[in-house]
Amino acid sequence: MQPDRNPLVLANARLVLADRVIESGWIAIVDGMIADFGAERAPAGAQDIAGDFIIPGLIELHTDHLEAHYMPRPKVYWDPVAAVVSYDGQLASCGITTALDSLRVWREEGVDEVGGEAAVLAAAIAKARDADMLRVAHFLHLRCEVPMPDVVAETAALITWPEVRLVSLMDHTPGQRQFRDQEKLRTYYRGKAGGLTDAELDALFDQRRDYAARHSADNYRDLVALARQHGLRLASHDDTTLEHVEQSVADQVAIAEFPTTLEAARASHAAGIAVLMGAPNLVRGSSHSGNVGTAELARAGVLDAMSSDYMPASLLMAAFHLPKAVPAIDLPGAIRTVTRTPAKAVGLDDRGEIAIGKRADLVRVRVTENIPVVRSVWRTGARVA
Repeated sequence: MQPDRNPLVLANARLVLADRVIESGWIAIVDGMIADFGAERAPAGAQDIAGDFIIPGLIELHTDHLEAHYMPRPKVYWDPVAAVVSYDGQLASCGITTALDSLRVWREEGVDEVGGEAAVLAAAIAKARDADMLRVAHFLHLRCEVPMPDVVAETAALITWPEVRLVSLMDHTPGQRQFRDQEKLRTYYRGKAGGLTDAELDALFDQRRDYAARHSADNYRDLVALARQHGLRLASHDDTTLEHVEQSVADQVAIAEFPTTLEAARASHAAGIAVLMGAPNLVRGSSHSGNVGTAELARAGVLDAMSSDYMPASLLMAAFHLPKAVPAIDLPGAIRTVTRTPAKAVGLDDRGEIAIGKRADLVRVRVTENIPVVRSVWRTGARVA
């Protein structure tokens, strides 16, 4: 997507900066970058935004929603490039201008999900980007299920791709982290795995625990080494105990994804690890796994960033809902959790805020019936939605 080389000026807008809101402002874009902004009288020729909000483009660090486009029904696989284009369009229409596409680097036998397809999807994203078919800036996030026997080899095959920005270390072994309550895990698999029986789930859980006992320690060590070798940032996943956080600190983890307890979130935040929680959790009012809520962490002052995870529209909804759920957080602070903070967490310092010299990735938002509605989206100054 090439930036519009003609100057673009938007006026009569509520500009949401990193630390304040300009209630009647204007912003000028030149060569895809923010050239200037201000209050009251705008330069001649400006477009009237009619009092709508202008916010930075949303930054998504962890979304596996591509899988819903690639496999829209059990055992139904869509053309991968077409799936990427469909997914990309949905992200853009939700105000997301930069996404780290979370690709699962493992396959689980007996479970009818998208797994082991990371290379196929990464290639499809690259093909669509090279053909100028995409509206959103895409990077890769490798989701590594630590206990799986082949996860290190599969990660090594993908980690050299230049688009990779983040490696997350996950462990969904039954009985710990996200699924300490194994009945919650049974409910999850019953919904995702096409109606496995209790006996089949028992066998699957036994296999997962066996994998963890045999492979987790070595795989964890090797995955951390791979990420360090390639200069990539690490994310922990579903930290629950102080011991989990201590391990993350020792391994220089940058992001704590979806900690399951307030204790772990507080320890991560205090250690300078960015705490990322689910936007759907905030919008719904609770975790679908029964773990700590996003709003609870926000009230405790330890929420740094949010992710839409499985529901792209939730990211904008959560940002505008957060000041209502937690009045101590104002709108600029809420918008930072989905723009500047996630951008900085993965080293994308050229975007994520309305500031001179930053990329002109912008979203026009109108709030109607208490729902923030995307009216327009620009990426490097070019209209993409």
